[in-house]
Amino acid sequence: MALDEATTAFLAQMAQSGMKPLHEMTPMEARGLGVALLEMYGPGPEVARVVDETVPVDGGEIGVRIFSPENPRATIVYYHGGGWVIGALDESDTLARQIVQRTGAAVVLIDYRLAPEHRFPTAVEDAWAALGWTTAHLDEHGVQLPLIVAGDSAGGNLAAIVARRARDEGGPEIALQVLVYPVTDADLDNASYLDPENQLMLSRESMIWFWDHYLPDPAARDNPDASPLQAADLSGLPPAVVLTAEHDVLRHEGEAYAEKLRAAGVPVEHRRFAGQMHGFFTLLVLPGAAEALEYVGDQVDRHLAARAQHSPA
Repeated sequence: MALDEATTAFLAQMAQSGMKPLHEMTPMEARGLGVALLEMYGPGPEVARVVDETVPVDGGEIGVRIFSPENPRATIVYYHGGGWVIGALDESDTLARQIVQRTGAAVVLIDYRLAPEHRFPTAVEDAWAALGWTTAHLDEHGVQLPLIVAGDSAGGNLAAIVARRARDEGGPEIALQVLVYPVTDADLDNASYLDPENQLMLSRESMIWFWDHYLPDPAARDNPDASPLQAADLSGLPPAVVLTAEHDVLRHEGEAYAEKLRAAGVPVEHRRFAGQMHGFFTLLVLPGAAEALEYVGDQVDRHLAARAQHSPA
C-alpha cells in the first residue's frame, strides 16, 4: 500500500525545509537532524527515576541513561539508531520514557561511540561492554531481571549482535530481543534497496554513506559482527520480536533475519507495518510510532507473562 497520509505530509514538510539529502551532508551536519526532530515531538512522560552514568570501555568511557518506573518488572537495554554515525541520548530520551510507560520496564539507553571517529567494531564493543555493565549494576540502580535487548536500525543491528555474543560467551541471559527494522546485512542491491518507492528519509544512497563511514572496506562487511544475517548459527538465541516497514530499504534483510532465526528454532514474532517508512518507530509525531510502540509493549507483556508462568514458584 502507499505511504500513510501522516507520513506523506511529514515528508512534504521536510522537503519544504530545504534540507539537503543525508548522503550529501557531513557527519556533523547529519547529527543536527536529531536535534531538530527532538524539538518537534517534545519531552516524554515523567518516570520515577532518571540517572546518568558512565561505563568504562576500551579507550575511554561512554554514557548511559537509566529510566526507571516504580518497581520495574524487567530491564530493557536500548541501542539507538542512526547508522552508527548519528544519534545521542537526548534524542532518544522521549522514546525511552514512552517505552518505560508502556512496558513497566526500566530502560537503559546506551550512548555508544559513533563513526567515522570510531569505526567498526567500536560500536559493537561499546554495546557489549554496556550490556555487561548493566547486568553488574542492576541492584545498585533498583532495576532487575529479566534482561531484554532492543534497538532500532543500527541499534537493532547491535542488539542482535550482543544477543548472539551473550549466547557464545555464556551470558548474560537475554530473555527477549526486540529488533526494529534492524540492519542485518550489507547487500545494497536486494529488492527493497532497489525499489524506487523506498527511497525516502533513508535511501540506498544514504545507507551507502552510513556503511562507508562505519566500515569502509566492503569485503569486511560479511563479518557477523557487522552483518548478523551472515552468522553461521543462530540456534539457541533468545526469542525475537522483529518489526519491519513496508517502504524501507532495510525491509528485506530484516525479514530475512527473522526467517533465519525461525529456521534455527528461535521463537519469532514478526510484523511488517504497512504504509510505513524507515524511521517511523522513532518519529514520534507519526501515528505509526504509537501503533508500533503498542505492538512492542504487547509483545513484552506476553513474553514476561509466559516467563513468569514457567518460572519456579
